[in-house]
Amino acid sequence: MTTDSTTSNFIRSIIDEDLKNNTYGGRVHTRFPPEPNGYLHIGHAKSICLNFGLAEDYGGKTNLRFDDTNPVKEEQEYIDAIIEDIRWLGFDWEDRLFYASDYFEQLYEWAVKLIKDGKAYVDDLSAEEIREYRGTLTRPGKNSPYRDRSAAENLDLFARMKAGEFPDGSRVLRAKIDMSSPIINFRDPVLYRILHETHPRTGNEWCIYPMYDWAHGQSDSIEGITHSICTLEFENHRPLYEWLLEQLGVYKPKQIEFARLNLTYTVMSKRKLLKLVKEGYVSGWDDPRMPTIRGLRRRGYTPAAMRKFADMIGVAKANSVVDLEMLEYAIREDLNASAPRAMGVLRPLKITVSNYPEEMVEEFEVPTHPQDKSNTETRVVPFSREIYVEQSDFMEDAPRKFFRLSPGREVRLLGAYYVTCTDVVKDEDDNVTELICTYDPESRGGQSPDGRKVRGTIHWVSARHAVQAEIRLYNHLFTKKNPEEGGGFIQNLNPNSLEIIENAMLEPSLAEAKPGDQFQFMRQGYFAVDSVDSKPGKPVFNRTVSLRDSWKKQQGKK
Repeated sequence: MTTDSTTSNFIRSIIDEDLKNNTYGGRVHTRFPPEPNGYLHIGHAKSICLNFGLAEDYGGKTNLRFDDTNPVKEEQEYIDAIIEDIRWLGFDWEDRLFYASDYFEQLYEWAVKLIKDGKAYVDDLSAEEIREYRGTLTRPGKNSPYRDRSAAENLDLFARMKAGEFPDGSRVLRAKIDMSSPIINFRDPVLYRILHETHPRTGNEWCIYPMYDWAHGQSDSIEGITHSICTLEFENHRPLYEWLLEQLGVYKPKQIEFARLNLTYTVMSKRKLLKLVKEGYVSGWDDPRMPTIRGLRRRGYTPAAMRKFADMIGVAKANSVVDLEMLEYAIREDLNASAPRAMGVLRPLKITVSNYPEEMVEEFEVPTHPQDKSNTETRVVPFSREIYVEQSDFMEDAPRKFFRLSPGREVRLLGAYYVTCTDVVKDEDDNVTELICTYDPESRGGQSPDGRKVRGTIHWVSARHAVQAEIRLYNHLFTKKNPEEGGGFIQNLNPNSLEIIENAMLEPSLAEAKPGDQFQFMRQGYFAVDSVDSKPGKPVFNRTVSLRDSWKKQQGKK
C-alpha cells in the first residue's frame, strides 16, 4: 500500500537514524490515538496513512488507541465510526486495539507515586483561579496557596477524590513543577479533574479522569511505542510529556511533530464541524459537503484516492494550506481509471426524431470503459423516436463555434446517429420545450456514411427507457478559501453549496445501481449512488467531482 511515508521526509530520516543507532532495538511501533468525541476528517486520514504507512514500510506495528479520557464528550457511536472508517481506508491494527481507559488504574498509581515524591498536589483553586495564577507569556505565575500541602494530606484528598466525596470542579490534582517557568505547560499543569459522569467503557467505576496531557505520554510508554507522531500543536506539550516520564522513571517514546492538514474552503476543527451539525447547517456528520471521512465516502471518494492525496501532500514541519483542488484531482485520477461510463441527462430537453419509426426501438452496444483500451466490456443502450438531451446542448441563436444543436445544425448522438435540428417548439412564455430533428439512417453507430465531418458529439437517453433520478450537485461549503476571513466561518457558508435536480434522466442500465456504485456520467462528472437516501426505483446520485481539473491546469501554468 502506497502512503506518503514512502517518500523521503524528516520523520523517515529520524527513524532511519534510530534504526542505525539501534535506539529501540530495531523496532518501529507507531500508533493512531483519536479522541472518540467526533467523526474523523480528512486531516485524520493523513495521520492514519502516515502512522500505518511508516510502520508498514519498516516492517513494524501500529496500534489503534482511543484516548478516552473525557466522558462528557465521548460516545460509543464515535468509537464504532472511527473503527469502521480506518478499516475502510484499508488499514489493520490486528489485535492491537487499546483504550486509555485500559490504563486508568496504572495512571492512578503513577499519580500516587508523584504525590509521594513531592511532584504533585491536590489544589482547591477554581478553574478560573488556576488560569489567573498561571500568569502569561510575559508575566510569571504564582504558587497556589495549597501547593505546600504535605504528601500525606495530598494522598488522603486524592483518595477521597477517587472515592467520589467531592463535587465536580471542587478539586484537581496538579503536577508540582515551576510556576515561573517560561514553558507555560510547566506551570503546575492539571493532571486529574473530578467528573461524576458515566464513561462509555468503564461506566461509573471512576469519578476522576486523567487529563489528556497526563494520559497521552504514559499510554504511549505502556504500549512500547517507539515513535509517537503528533501534529504540530503538540510540540509545546512535548517537554511536559518527557518531564512526566522522567519523574516516573519509565520507558520514553520519541515524539515527532508534523504539520496538520489545512485545506482551502474547509474547516477542520471538531468543535466547528460539530457546530455545523448541531445547528443544522449540514444534514449530519456524513453530509457529502463535510470533510469527514464519512462525508467524503458518501460523496463517492475512494480509499485509494485518499491515500493518493496523502502521498501528494507529503509530510512537512511548517504549517501550510493545501488547495482543495488537489484533493479533487486525486479522486478524479482514481475514478477516471476505474469508473464505468454511462449517459445521464441532468436537465432534460426532449427531442422527437420525426423521421424515425414511432414504435421502433434499436439497441446500440457501447463501451463501458472507453478510457481503458484493454477492457472490452460493453453495455447496451436503447434508442427510440423520443430522446432526451441536455438543455445546454441546444442554442437557438448559436455562435459559429457552438458545436452542438442549433436550428439547421447536425450533431452526432454518441454511439447512435447523426441528427439535424429542423424545428423548435416553445411554450407560451417563449421557453424551448422540445426540438424536432431528423436522423440519417445511414449513420448508424454514429459513423459517417459518406465521410462528412460532424464537430459535435452529445450524449442522450431514450425517453421511453429512461430512469428518473435525483441528482445532488455539491459545491464548496464556504464562499472563501479561508472560511474564517471576515465575519467567521458561519458567515461565510455558501448558500449554493448544494443543488438538487429532481428529474434527471439516466440510461436504463443505471436502474440496477447499488448504494456506493460509482460512474462517470459522460461529459458531466463522476457520480456515486447515495448510501443513505437512494432506494430501489428512486435512485439518488451524488456528484463526487466534476470533470474540470482546475488543479492540474494550475500546475501546468507554473
